[in-house]
Amino acid sequence: MAAGPRSLEHETLEQRIIREAAEAEAKKISDEIDEQLRKEREVERRKRKPVKLLLLGQSESGKTATLKNFQLTYARREWTEERAAWRAVIFLNIVRNVNTIIEHLTAEMSDIPYNPIPDEDEAGPSSYPPKPAARALPRLKFKDKHRAFKEHLEHLVDVQRDLEDRLGAGALEPVPTGATQAAPFEEIQNGRRVLQEFSINSSNGWKTALNKFRTLRSDARSENGAINGIAAEKAKQFDDDVAETLAECREDIKELWDDSTIQELLSRRKIRLEDSPGFFIGDAERIAMKNYQPTDDDVIRARLRTLGVQEYRFIFDHGRAVGQEWRLYDVGGTRSSRAAWYPYFDDVDAIIFLAPISPFDEKLAEDRRVNRLEDSYLLWKSVCSCKLLSRTQVILFLNKCDLLQAKLQRGVRIRDSVPSFGDRKNDLQTATKYFQQHFKEIARANSPVPRPFYVHLTSVIDTRSTAVTLGAVEESILREHLRRADLM
Repeated sequence: MAAGPRSLEHETLEQRIIREAAEAEAKKISDEIDEQLRKEREVERRKRKPVKLLLLGQSESGKTATLKNFQLTYARREWTEERAAWRAVIFLNIVRNVNTIIEHLTAEMSDIPYNPIPDEDEAGPSSYPPKPAARALPRLKFKDKHRAFKEHLEHLVDVQRDLEDRLGAGALEPVPTGATQAAPFEEIQNGRRVLQEFSINSSNGWKTALNKFRTLRSDARSENGAINGIAAEKAKQFDDDVAETLAECREDIKELWDDSTIQELLSRRKIRLEDSPGFFIGDAERIAMKNYQPTDDDVIRARLRTLGVQEYRFIFDHGRAVGQEWRLYDVGGTRSSRAAWYPYFDDVDAIIFLAPISPFDEKLAEDRRVNRLEDSYLLWKSVCSCKLLSRTQVILFLNKCDLLQAKLQRGVRIRDSVPSFGDRKNDLQTATKYFQQHFKEIARANSPVPRPFYVHLTSVIDTRSTAVTLGAVEESILREHLRRADLM
C-alpha cells in the first residue's frame, strides 16, 4: 500500500531513499513490461505480412510439383479438399500416354520410318511427330492384336480433346515459338518491350481448372450462398463418364503397355514416357477404374501446364509457420512465358530455382535446337545477375535426380552431350557433384554482390524426401523473412 501524507511527513531520510528506489524499480519493471508487450504486438503485426516465394525454372522442371508439395506438407486441410478434383487431370495424363503410343504405332504400321538419331539442329530424343528417313532397322512384325489396339483405343483421341476443352489452356502442351532468349526479362530491365506468349492468362492456374471438376461439397457455393448443384453435378457426371470409358479400355491399355513389340517400337523411336511428367499408363490397372480416387502421390505426379504467373495463397496449418500466410508464385517456364516473371521479382522473400539435371541430353519442347541443361545454365545466370534480386535469397533445387540415376544406369553417357564432363565416372554421385559445382561457379561469377549458395538435390515427386527438404527451406525462408522485417 502506498504511503499516505501523514506517514511521509514522519519518514526518515533513509526510508525516503528506500521508498523512491522501490518506486523507480517498480516503474522500470512496468515500462519494461509495456515495451515487451509493444514489441510482441509489433512482431505479431509483422508476422501477418505474407511470406512471398517465387518458383522459377524452365518448363517441366518441377515447379508445380514443388508448390503442391508445400500444400501437402503445410496446408493439409486445403490439400485434402482439392485432391479429388485432380481426378480429371490424371485421366487426361493417362489418355495422353495411350494416344502417344497409338500415334507412333499407326505411323510404324503405315511404314513411316523414323530416324532415332537426331541431327544437331533437329529434335531431341523424345521428338514427335517422327520425320521420314531411311529405314535403319528391319520392320517390326505386327499381329492382329496390334490392329485391335488401334481399333479399341482410337476413340480416346476424342476423350483427350474433351478433357482439354474442360480443363482449359493449361491442358495444352508447349509448341515451338519464336522466342530465342533464355531470359527475356533481361531486356525488360533495360526498358525494352518483350513479346509474351499469347496464351498467358493469370486466371488459368490449376486451381481455376480444378474448380470445374469440384463435386458437390459444402464449400462449393456461389456468391449468394446457394449450392451450385447443377454445375457441380454436370462436372461430376463428365468425370464419371470418362472413368467409365477408361474402365472399359482397362485391359487393352494394360496389354498395350506390357506388349514387347510396343516397347521395342518406343525404344527405337527413343520415346520414354516413364521419364515424362504425367506418366500414368503403368498404373492403368489401378487408375482405369470407375471408382478411382487420386492418392497424394498421384496428385504430385499429375501434369497440368502453368501459363503466365499464378499466385497461390496458403495459411500454413503445420510446421514452424502455423497461422502464417504464404504466397507462392508458380510461373510458366517456356521461353515465351519468361518475360512475365520480372514484375514479381520485387518484394519477394525468396526464390526456389528448379534446374532438372536428368535432361542433359534433351532439347526444349518450344525450341528443338536448344539443349535443356544449357537453357537452365543460361536462365540461372540471368537470375543470379539480376540486380533487382541481388538481396533476395535464392535456393537451387537440382531436380529429377531419380530420373538421372535411371538414365545413367541404362548406360547413357553424360560426356556424349556434355563434353566438359570428360572422363569422369558416369554415376549419380559424380554427376550431381559436377552439375552442382557448375551452378555454383555461375552464381559466384555473376551475382552483383556475394551471396550464399543454397542447393538441394531433389526428386520432387518423392513426397517424403521432399518434405524433409522443405522443412529446411521453410526455416531458412522464415528466418530471412523476419530479418527483412527488422525482427532479427
